[in-house]
Amino acid sequence: MGRYSNENRMTIQSLEEEFRARIEDPAFPCVGAKSALAKGTLKVLHACDLTSAWNDVIIHRELLAWSRDYREGPEGLRSLAVVFEGPLDLSEARFEAAMWDRIQSFADKDAWLGQPYDEAVSADPGDPHFSLSFGGSAFFVVGLHPNASRPARRFPRPALVFNLHDQFERLREEGRYERMRERILERDAAIAGSVNPMLARHGEISEARQYSGRIVESDWSCPFRDPRA
Repeated sequence: MGRYSNENRMTIQSLEEEFRARIEDPAFPCVGAKSALAKGTLKVLHACDLTSAWNDVIIHRELLAWSRDYREGPEGLRSLAVVFEGPLDLSEARFEAAMWDRIQSFADKDAWLGQPYDEAVSADPGDPHFSLSFGGSAFFVVGLHPNASRPARRFPRPALVFNLHDQFERLREEGRYERMRERILERDAAIAGSVNPMLARHGEISEARQYSGRIVESDWSCPFRDPRA
C-alpha cells in the first residue's frame, strides 16, 4: 500500500495484531473467523479512514485477487478483514452510512471494470437472495466498530470483514453449516444476553440488513445500488 515510514509499518503491524487478538479472544463468537485465523486463511488489510475513498482502489484490487484465488482453490474458510485507523467516534448510524459508501465505491469499480455479477445471488439489496459481488464472486460483509451495540460487533477500530458466500454454501452441502451457525448464535447470546435479532439465513430476508450490526428498523431501506442490477 505504498511506502511507509518505520512508524507507519509498526502501525500496520499493530492493527493486524489488534484484529487477530480480537478473533482469538475466547468470548469472540464467530467460530468461522477463528478457524480461518488458525489455518492462516485470514488476511488483514490496513486502510486509513472509513469515511474516505483514499484506499478504495487498493481494497477493491484485493477483493478481485481474493475472488480469483478462491476460484483456483475453493477449500476451507477464509476471510479478508479491512481494518481502518479511524474514525473512532462513529455512531452506529454514521458507521453504517460510511460502510455503505465504501461498498458502493467498490461495486462501482467492479462494474466499471466489466466484472460479472455472481449469478448465484441477487444484485437487489431488497431481495432475500442478495449478496455483494466482486470479481464474479458473491461476498457478504461483517462490520465492526467501537460503538456497536452488540458486543460481538465491537472492535477498537472500524473494520469490514469480507467473506465469500460460496464457502458457506459448500458447508451447507457438507451438512456442517447449521451446527456452525448454532455455535455462533449460542456464543453470541452468551456474551450479549440475547440472540442477535438481525441474524437470518440466506434466502429468508436480505442479508444487507445484517452488514453493519445495527438493529435496523422494519422499514429500513438499503442505500446501496449496484450498477449491474
